Amino acid sequence: MKKVSIQKPILNANDRLAQKISAKLDGAGVFAVNVMASPGAGKTSLILATVRALKKKFNTAVIEGDVVPVDVDRIKKLKVPAIMANTGGACHLDAVMVQKALSKLRLQSLDLLIVENVGNLICPMNFKLGTHLNVVIASVPEGADKPYKYPGMFKGAQVLILNKADYLKTERFNLKYFKKGVRLLNPNVKFFTVSAKTGEGIDDWISWLDDQVINYRFQT
Repeated sequence: MKKVSIQKPILNANDRLAQKISAKLDGAGVFAVNVMASPGAGKTSLILATVRALKKKFNTAVIEGDVVPVDVDRIKKLKVPAIMANTGGACHLDAVMVQKALSKLRLQSLDLLIVENVGNLICPMNFKLGTHLNVVIASVPEGADKPYKYPGMFKGAQVLILNKADYLKTERFNLKYFKKGVRLLNPNVKFFTVSAKTGEGIDDWISWLDDQVINYRFQT
């Protein structure tokens, strides 16, 4: 019996659709960010902090990869558009899911789109979504070995955010070891240490993202 792999055709089809999504976002002048992390690392908390800081400056919307609208409801309380991309229990978002969610947004009225991917450190990086920036969030309680265990995720990020910095005082977290693993995989990654809970380091992340959106708008 001959085994036929369908993974490559699926990824190719996804990448082609992602290119169309990217062109659509560029046509509307929308800067898009794909936020990835393991469950509990603080994706939604960081997104909420980001939206609060930037919603008065940029028209912002959020796409949530999930099966229940719990986080969508939290984001809507900030008075910004939030759409759930129903993953059906899949371990990642893909371009088809994002395309469907985009059809429910008025892209021409937006400046910034934040996509919260499914909590997973393996699958999401394999599926392009057409976004401009891949952001990976790690957290102190998860341990310092995540870059060594999940190299693909950390290698593919343009931005790495170490969240829950308030735990650095109580957890045995080897920050030097963590950073070494990251730099070996991805020496040019932009690195932020923050606490979405206390606000530590958030201003640095917000200021940097603010610059990215402004620069993008000048270029499009």
